[in-house]
Amino acid sequence: MFLPHRLISRQTLPKLFTRNQRYFKMELEPPVDRKMRDLDRAFFKKIVPVTAAQIEARRTGELLKAPVLRQHILDLPKITNVVRTSDGEEGKRLLLLGANSPDQLPSDAKEYLESKDAKLVSHSLELDYDYWTADQILRAVLPPELGEGSPTAFSINGHIAHMNLRDEYLPYRFLIGQVILDKNKAIRTVVNKLDVIDTEFRFFKMEVLAGEPEFIIKHSESNCTFTLDFSTVYWNSRLAHEHERLVDLFLKHGNNPTANDAPHQVPLIADVFAGVGPFAVPAAKRGAIVYANDLNAESTKWMEVNVKNNKVVPRVRISTLDGRQFVKDVVQTAWASPFPADAYTKPLSVKERRLKRSAAKSTPLPISATSTEASTDDRVASDEHVVHESGPQPPPERNSRRIDHFVMNLPATAIEFLDAFRPAFASLQSQYREEVKEVYGIMPMVHVHCFTRELGEDKARKDIIHRAEAALGHAITENVVVHHVRKVAPNKDMYCLSFRLPSNFVDSQD
Repeated sequence: MFLPHRLISRQTLPKLFTRNQRYFKMELEPPVDRKMRDLDRAFFKKIVPVTAAQIEARRTGELLKAPVLRQHILDLPKITNVVRTSDGEEGKRLLLLGANSPDQLPSDAKEYLESKDAKLVSHSLELDYDYWTADQILRAVLPPELGEGSPTAFSINGHIAHMNLRDEYLPYRFLIGQVILDKNKAIRTVVNKLDVIDTEFRFFKMEVLAGEPEFIIKHSESNCTFTLDFSTVYWNSRLAHEHERLVDLFLKHGNNPTANDAPHQVPLIADVFAGVGPFAVPAAKRGAIVYANDLNAESTKWMEVNVKNNKVVPRVRISTLDGRQFVKDVVQTAWASPFPADAYTKPLSVKERRLKRSAAKSTPLPISATSTEASTDDRVASDEHVVHESGPQPPPERNSRRIDHFVMNLPATAIEFLDAFRPAFASLQSQYREEVKEVYGIMPMVHVHCFTRELGEDKARKDIIHRAEAALGHAITENVVVHHVRKVAPNKDMYCLSFRLPSNFVDSQD
């Protein structure tokens, strides 16, 4: 998971000070140029005079630990407080002190230094662009009314820093982008989200502020590696915890979110708006069976890459359909063409794969087979879901045909797609009738993400359930959970509504 650049307030800027505020206090700030639009790194050089004690090198440790000096020794980020003398004299060191002049040191500190044959001298700290933080640089170039809230927060997606600059910062966006790029070595590209949003596929148009115009990224999450084109698909690193939360729910509780024990069957999941696979791939890697769909062909293209790279091909089927069509189709597909029994085999852990590879390498192949057999590494890697000698244990037929969970992660409109479930199950029942009631004796759980502008949790819950019931065409009463995911804007929150499709859902059809 990423960590956004931390905002630093003026009160926490580096200072030269003693713990006893009687003596002195000095702030360190870079040079200021409010008219700068193109970054001039050389402008930010600054010479800071400090007092130093010239001491014998052998006494360095003793003086650093001396209680009378401890609060007066220079303590600044990225600045060492013991340096060589300007002439490089052997056996001598300079102990830098937090004072501009000897007059700022208290008498007891000066007396102690004198007793140790130390000599107070002047020393200059040479600070340049590399020393200052992004916040400090931006406060030095932005108008005062913008500097206090300098926009140094961003999300990290692979090598891309993704910013969402307010309008008042747009005239300075390229300067801001270059500073962010310089101050974060893992970043190669800085982009700003534009107001234009692709309403069908929900990815954002963006402008490159600094760095390489390279949008294909690799991102690690939930013990999986994702590759994607950040400019053509939706990806939000801030949802990493939500991805893990639901995958944990699928694997720990199967079809019963209130159960305390692990499930006795492999969960079957239908991901309606799967994107590049942030739910589907981790779930499959942990042993779930997944039908994954997205209308955006770019998303399913990269999902296929991620499914292959994370070695979960046997447990994921991918489609590129409208969400409503997918709900209708997946209910039929899971029933008529379920995954084969070997797909339900629990995948080997990293340790188990390592042991199996080691065992395979220590077992020589028959001479007649050496020319036709694949290499040991290929055999192991291509069959990640190989099991122990007991062999795969196929689940009961009814379990392989029943979907346990539907995931609907399209918060802007997902609730509207709940109207697809009634006709989907009505069609299944019309074909198989009593058998459907037996297999779906426990109906699937639905997890639908949504936005609401109701700020209180009680009001938000009522609003979300009301809208969901209207779209579903049925009351929602079983296993209902309204989980707050995150705050999107000051008056807009994202939630996940989880509920079980009504037990009489099929029977209530007209």
